[in-house]
Amino acid sequence: MDGAGEDRADAWFHALSDRTRRDILRRVLAGEHSVSRLAASYDMSFAGVQKHVAVLEKAGLLTKRRQGREALASGDVATVRSVGAMLTALESLWRGRISRIDELIAAPEPHTQQAPTPRLTSKD
Repeated sequence: MDGAGEDRADAWFHALSDRTRRDILRRVLAGEHSVSRLAASYDMSFAGVQKHVAVLEKAGLLTKRRQGREALASGDVATVRSVGAMLTALESLWRGRISRIDELIAAPEPHTQQAPTPRLTSKD
């Protein structure tokens, strides 16, 4: 992954590291919601919910659009699929590594043959 990809992944994981943001994302993936309607669902200020929405938007996990005076938020399914694909790739990488470790552990140890020790005779 290049530098931009790493930055994008950092933004995704930062956004998803918070329980409230994960809940907001679940809601907006199910359907478009106004930010004020989202804010009514949480025991925090409207400004606090706006900040969570802004983090999700910056990470590309949701998009906002204006309709009159309301800001409407929708989940970005394509970005969520990208996050899933990245996690699947990481899972595959680690499963492969674990499988190789298991194979190494299960493999019989190679027989090490020692060179015969020279015998000393009475003539030596």
